[in-house]
Amino acid sequence: MKLICLLQGRVLKEAFRALFTGPYTSPFPAKPSEAYPRYRGKPKYDEEECVGCGGCAEVCPAKDITVTDDKENKKRTITLYYDKCIQCGQCEANCITEKGIKLSNEYDHLVYFDRSLAKTQIEKELVLCEVCGDVIGTADHIRWVTEKLGPLAYSNPTLILSALRDAKVMEEVPPRDQELETGRHDVMRMLCAKCRRKVQLTA
Repeated sequence: MKLICLLQGRVLKEAFRALFTGPYTSPFPAKPSEAYPRYRGKPKYDEEECVGCGGCAEVCPAKDITVTDDKENKKRTITLYYDKCIQCGQCEANCITEKGIKLSNEYDHLVYFDRSLAKTQIEKELVLCEVCGDVIGTADHIRWVTEKLGPLAYSNPTLILSALRDAKVMEEVPPRDQELETGRHDVMRMLCAKCRRKVQLTA
């Protein structure tokens, strides 16, 4: 009985103290609550740093990131769905530029009334093979590879053409006659690996 009285007295004391000092709990959502500095929250793409390689989609264990290529409009769309993301950080850890996607500290911006809105997208310009029309990569990815290789990039005609076009040294190459068979006349064109091999073997 004594113990019960002591407990009741303690509870009453704490209740009265709370009336004047406020609750013990966090004031969130009335006031923003900062996450721990190393908290793995909402992933965010950096449009300037992302080259659209799709590496993040390849390593995502939840298969949460999709890569869609629209050849007709020469556009690649990378979509990350927040409702399936497990914030493991694999996309950030395996980003080839190390800056294209980062996990932020945000956790209170992941609530949506419409589930279809729980996503983020980034779009990149596609580069297609001038012979077969297959995807070579994104323009930003080719630029990144060219910068990374430096002078060694001049061993690859596709990278040379990309660098010359970006530098505005060269005007657009005349469109290829699709009726012609692949041959040495295609050496200085934007080609996929398969067509480049065929050209090199016939040149």
